[in-house]
Amino acid sequence: MNLKIVLASNNPGKLSELQAMLGSTGLQLVRQSELNIPEAEEPHRTFVENALAKARHASLLSGLPALADDAGLCVDAFGGLPGVDTAFYATQFGYAKGDDNNVRALLEQMQGISNRRAALVSTLVALRSADDPEPLIAVGRVVGEITREPVGTNGFGFDPVMFIPAVGQTFAQLPTEVKNQHSHRGQAAQVMVNLIRERWL
Repeated sequence: MNLKIVLASNNPGKLSELQAMLGSTGLQLVRQSELNIPEAEEPHRTFVENALAKARHASLLSGLPALADDAGLCVDAFGGLPGVDTAFYATQFGYAKGDDNNVRALLEQMQGISNRRAALVSTLVALRSADDPEPLIAVGRVVGEITREPVGTNGFGFDPVMFIPAVGQTFAQLPTEVKNQHSHRGQAAQVMVNLIRERWL
């Protein structure tokens, strides 16, 4: 199977995870930055709409099939937020954008909240062309608890405060291969690989 797909993301953490997860399929993943494709607008309130917008944008500008991911943290106590605003979470509270500040802001906002349940959600969308009427959509979701303080040094994003009861550790404590097997993005990637094999090849 030799299919060239543009990866519509500029987030180095996401890119390396997706390349590790999809590498075994023989899919040739090209980062959109290598093709000088700028970031797409992400104006929508749902992961699936933003992933679709990113994939369409990359496919339109490259003429190639495209794969995009939109992911975020959905905290039960906040009614599912920050959701699509996860990457910019800290900026709502006067901090600069960045993983460490996101974690700091989340822990501050959750002080005194006993319901720590949250889900990391990843939505992958793949298109054969910008006009593809049948996008492939794969969703992965991992439920955990927000810790009281960061634990572990691996991973990125909210990994240090996302405690996964199934493995008894935070995502940031797990070796990369183990994290990828259990993560929201790992689940979505597995479903997507199967969809691409079944529908496109």
